[in-house]
Amino acid sequence: MIAIDLRSDTVTLPTDAMREAMRTADLGDDVYGEDPTVNRLEAVAASRLGKEAAVLVPTGTMANLLALLVHARAGQEVIVEADSHIFVNEAAGASVVGGIQLRPLPTVRGVLEPHQVAGALRPRDDSHQPTSAAVAIENTHNRKGGVVWSPAELAAIASVARASGLGVHMDGARLFNAAVALGVEAGRLAAHADTVSFCLSKGLGCPVGSLLVGPTEQIVQARRWRKMLGGGMRQAGVIAACGLVALDTMVERLADDHRHARTLALGLAELPGVTIDPDAVTTNIVCLRPTRLSAATFVAAAEARGLLCLDEGQGVVRLVTHLGIGPTEIERGLEIAEAVLAA
Repeated sequence: MIAIDLRSDTVTLPTDAMREAMRTADLGDDVYGEDPTVNRLEAVAASRLGKEAAVLVPTGTMANLLALLVHARAGQEVIVEADSHIFVNEAAGASVVGGIQLRPLPTVRGVLEPHQVAGALRPRDDSHQPTSAAVAIENTHNRKGGVVWSPAELAAIASVARASGLGVHMDGARLFNAAVALGVEAGRLAAHADTVSFCLSKGLGCPVGSLLVGPTEQIVQARRWRKMLGGGMRQAGVIAACGLVALDTMVERLADDHRHARTLALGLAELPGVTIDPDAVTTNIVCLRPTRLSAATFVAAAEARGLLCLDEGQGVVRLVTHLGIGPTEIERGLEIAEAVLAA
């Protein structure tokens, strides 16, 4: 029996339309700027998010690293949320590659408060301390269960940052999930950040790829860093072709993922031995805490029965809905979870 894979929305497979687009894509050498399909995708992405330029990269981690490298230099500091992907899951790239220090601020929801950012700013006249260069926010916030930043929350942080001369980067790996959940255009959310990254390879269903968008000058700098880090690709139009299909056809269907996640959360809330708040599930990420067994035991027992999920640490189990998950998979997943908890 095929497993129900709820570990991440990165496990999606390309659609038939994407495969056909890959097969027929016009190609050239992207390092020379000659791949027409890449050029088109970058132009579409920049326009859609209201930015001047964009660059295609292999991963969201690289996109975020490029953004930090253009916002800060060695010895400077970037303010981040303590459970952010940049701080927890990106192998200390900013520190190793750029000599950039990250300043993690803990929050309850994953949404930074203006007073926190203001309080974390370094005095510019104190030679003992690094200078603050930028704030990085994550929307939606992965480890906080897909939490969405509202436009007002984004505006408040951007105001504090810009008043102090700091840049703003948005890790928008699941930016389109946030936009769909709020019922707004993604560009409205992106407007509050100087640079924005987003993944094609998560809810949008592509096999690989992310984009970094922002001002032309910063994207030019990002291209140089991309080359240095080995991210310069040749006939990358085969990747970009999938991205164009995704932006045309896959954004609105994210609402299906959100609906399935809500159904999953409501079903899990009815089971004994689980702590979960269904009202906290607003996008495609569901987080639960088993109360009668450890998260690791739950994950292992579920896998043995055909349900794949992720031990997030600190007693949390993560389940993520995506293109390959429908009502049938949600129903069967709930049956497996019930069996695991009963056993």
